[in-house]
Amino acid sequence: MNRRMKPNRAITVAALLASVAAAFAAEIPQGQRRSGFTFMAAETQAMQNDDTANPGMLWALDGEKLWNARAGAADKACADCHHDARVSMRGVAARYPAFDNSLGRPVDLEQRINLCRTGQQQATPLRYESHDLLALTAFVAQQSRGVPIAAGADPQLAPFVASGRDLYMQRQGQLNLACANCHDDNWDKHLAGSAITQGHPTGYPEYRLEWQSIGSLQRRLRSCIFGIRARPYVYGAPELVELELYLMSRAQGMPVEAPAVRP
Repeated sequence: MNRRMKPNRAITVAALLASVAAAFAAEIPQGQRRSGFTFMAAETQAMQNDDTANPGMLWALDGEKLWNARAGAADKACADCHHDARVSMRGVAARYPAFDNSLGRPVDLEQRINLCRTGQQQATPLRYESHDLLALTAFVAQQSRGVPIAAGADPQLAPFVASGRDLYMQRQGQLNLACANCHDDNWDKHLAGSAITQGHPTGYPEYRLEWQSIGSLQRRLRSCIFGIRARPYVYGAPELVELELYLMSRAQGMPVEAPAVRP
C-alpha cells in the first residue's frame, strides 16, 4: 500500500474493488437462465400463448399491412425487396442488434427498419414508439418465434457487447443501482409485489399490462433507468443499443417469443 494513502481511503478503494468483483461474479450461469415468461401467473402465460387473446398481435397484424404497403418517393413496399416475410424474416430478429457496415456500429431492429425506409423506400423514418414502427417491428419479430437468440455472435460486435456489459454492471442514479443488482443478484424475489425477473429480452416488442400497450426494449430500459433516478438516454442512443446487444447476447439460445405479454 502507498504509505501516503490514508487508511480510510485505502479501505474505500478496497471495498469498491471488491464490490466490482462481486458484481462481475454475480452473472447467472447459462444453465440457470430463464425467460420472464416463467415468472408470470398462469393467466398471463395463457394470454401470451393464445394469439386470439394476445393484444400484441393487433400490432403484428397492422405490421403485416404496412409490410405490403408502398411508401416513400420510391413507391416501394418491404415485400418488394423481401417478399414473403414468413421466409425472408425467419430468424432475423434473433440476430439483432446487428453490426451495420456502413455505420460501423450495431443497430437494433427498429433502426434497421428505418434505415430501409430512408435508403430503399426514400421515406421519412418512423418515430420511436410510434404505432407504425412498433407494428412493423412486431410483425418482423413474430416471424422468428421459437428461433434461438443468436445476437452478439459476430466478432465485429465484441467491443460493443463489452460496452453494453459495462453499462449493465454500472451503478448509477440517486439509488446507486446497476441492472445486475436486480436481475442477477435478486431475481425470483419481489419488488412492490412484482416478480424480479432475470431481464432477458426474449419477447420485444412486447405488450405490457402496466402500459396497456406494446412497447420496445428501449422503452423498458429507459423506464428502469428512470426508476433508479438516473437520466435516461434518448431513444436510439448508442448506449441503449449496446445495452440491448449485451442483453440479447446474454439470452443466447433462448427462443424468441415476440410479441410477448408481460405484467
